[in-house]
Amino acid sequence: MGWPTCKLDELGFVGRGKSKHRPRNEPSLYGGPYPFFQTGDIKAADFYLTNYTQTYNEKGLAQSKLWEPGTLCITIAANIAETAILGVRGCFPDSVVGFTPDREKCDVRFIKYFTDTIKLRMQNVSRGTTQNNLSLEKLLTFVFPAPPLPEQQKIAGILAAYDDLIENNTRRIQILEQMAQSIYWEWFVHFRFPGHEKDMLVESPLGKIPQGWDVVRISERFKTVLGGTPSRKKPEFWTDGTVPWINSGKINELRIIDASELITRDAFSKSATKLMPRRTTVLAITGATLGQVSLLEIEACANQSVVGIVDSSGIYSEYLYLKTKEVIGELVNHASGGAQQHINKEVVNEFKIVLPPEPLVIRFNKFCKPFFDLLVNKLRQNANLRSTRDLLLPKLISGELSVDNVEANP
Repeated sequence: MGWPTCKLDELGFVGRGKSKHRPRNEPSLYGGPYPFFQTGDIKAADFYLTNYTQTYNEKGLAQSKLWEPGTLCITIAANIAETAILGVRGCFPDSVVGFTPDREKCDVRFIKYFTDTIKLRMQNVSRGTTQNNLSLEKLLTFVFPAPPLPEQQKIAGILAAYDDLIENNTRRIQILEQMAQSIYWEWFVHFRFPGHEKDMLVESPLGKIPQGWDVVRISERFKTVLGGTPSRKKPEFWTDGTVPWINSGKINELRIIDASELITRDAFSKSATKLMPRRTTVLAITGATLGQVSLLEIEACANQSVVGIVDSSGIYSEYLYLKTKEVIGELVNHASGGAQQHINKEVVNEFKIVLPPEPLVIRFNKFCKPFFDLLVNKLRQNANLRSTRDLLLPKLISGELSVDNVEANP
């Protein structure tokens, strides 16, 4: 399109975050009112950066810097070239670069979107012998397009409409999950279910529970499934597959709505992996994801680092997921192994849980299944929105596609 180009520091202020104190994890720096954003928070953000895991106090702020909303954050170490725009005032360490736009020259959203298109290039120039690092100097070697400001605003507006919908859906997803969790805890942990006044609490191996409820080993009432991996030495097992297969990294997702990979029917029949139905509770039993819990929303098989808990009747499926989330800490305490801790499948089988009567769980499902179903619907909407946005992004940013040919509303 013949747009002029600029370095990032020609479009606004560019500077590294500050975290001068050593050691950085000194407890006396934390616990105050000032959000402290780290690279993981930026990676986890969809578009605007508002969620954080730590805060600085006055001492922490004194050795750092407070950045204003509208600052573009770009990670240059650990999770390299991740981006998000500050939605609130906050601090971040020197592993993050802050870009404050000159509002007469650029739209910060446009700069974020362009940065996302060159993420792989940024990661490639960051590779080092001991530790990957982008550095401010390397970042300032990249050239950014600088179309007229109204053009930037139109492009950013089209793309941001997708991100706004994604963010709105994400908030609703969080609310739906919280609502289901709240009802579960009220009914099945605090025992304040409808009609609880009529039921006495009686002693059990897990403490006092309502009369008529059971304590069972998981394998007594439910099927447990250990995954497996088809041979990687046979590429034909992994080419043109039709059977969904997930790895343990997928368990990090709130719900599993798509596969990690597709394997062939031949691979499925010649490996230890097993097909698990929708609404199977899956938990990671080893590695970096040890103790993560998710819920299958597709029929899928998994690798050997995943155990599935299946209720063939379907009545207890949602209850099992919420129960496993509740007790996963206790399960992880049973993990064995030195260098590589893991939960044995037999530990899952033998683990005891409280089981309410079927009629009460059916009543619970009438309240909570709609939450589960709507949540999954929103997750799938987000996946479609991201896919469409990612198709438009490089075409709009490069000028290949004119804003006049794109609907402003997704």
